[in-house]
Amino acid sequence: MKIHPTAVVSKKSKLGKGVILGPYAIIGNDVTIGEDTIIGAHCVIDNRTTLGKRCQVFTGAVLGSIPQDLKYKSENSYLDIGDDNIIREYVTINLGTQANSKTIVGNNNMIMAYSHIAHNCVIGNSCIIANCGTLAGYVSIEDKAIVGGMVAIHQFTRVGSLSIIGGCSKVVSDVPPYSTCDGHPARVYSLNLVGLRRQKIDSKTIKQLSHAFKILFKSGLSLQSALERLSEEKYASAEISHLTDFIKNSKRGLCRHC
Repeated sequence: MKIHPTAVVSKKSKLGKGVILGPYAIIGNDVTIGEDTIIGAHCVIDNRTTLGKRCQVFTGAVLGSIPQDLKYKSENSYLDIGDDNIIREYVTINLGTQANSKTIVGNNNMIMAYSHIAHNCVIGNSCIIANCGTLAGYVSIEDKAIVGGMVAIHQFTRVGSLSIIGGCSKVVSDVPPYSTCDGHPARVYSLNLVGLRRQKIDSKTIKQLSHAFKILFKSGLSLQSALERLSEEKYASAEISHLTDFIKNSKRGLCRHC
């Protein structure tokens, strides 16, 4: 370990091999930091936070602060962050609210400067949250989604896998998997062809998804009728199944076509 002499480290914390702590970093009680993680200057990691291996946390980030939630009454809640995450300058990520609840960030994510992840959010793997992305409580983001700069996402909203949300959008409804969304409030514009091709999704599946998006968002059918029509066509791909299951399980309603 390389710990700068100005860093403050609680005796109740656990640091893995190869951890580097920059100037004036503060590591509080009940914090666990995985091997080869780098903590930059003036970072604060506190209150039952677990940070995985090989993460990079840049200047001024605050991880594990108490939730900005009036219902929080000093319960023991948690923040779990996985491996290989990049957390840029002045990012804030809060604990869960209820006793024993968690805010969860998966692996291989990039969370850019000044972003905020509130209590009880669940972030998947390989996501990007661009500068000043703002997630309210209980937001869920599936794997490989991209949230543009200065996007605000309403509490309890879900963002589907391999979707992309344009900068400065206001997201108040669930964002479908594989979609491109933008606006105030956000609306579905099209299938995320660039993202699908980058992930090497085969052309047959992309064609099926394109057809499904036309039925769901451009046919004029209600969502229920559109889902029934898709069910009748009996597509077999995992992506179509994930898309339809996501829609069926939506509680906030879905971003529709602009």
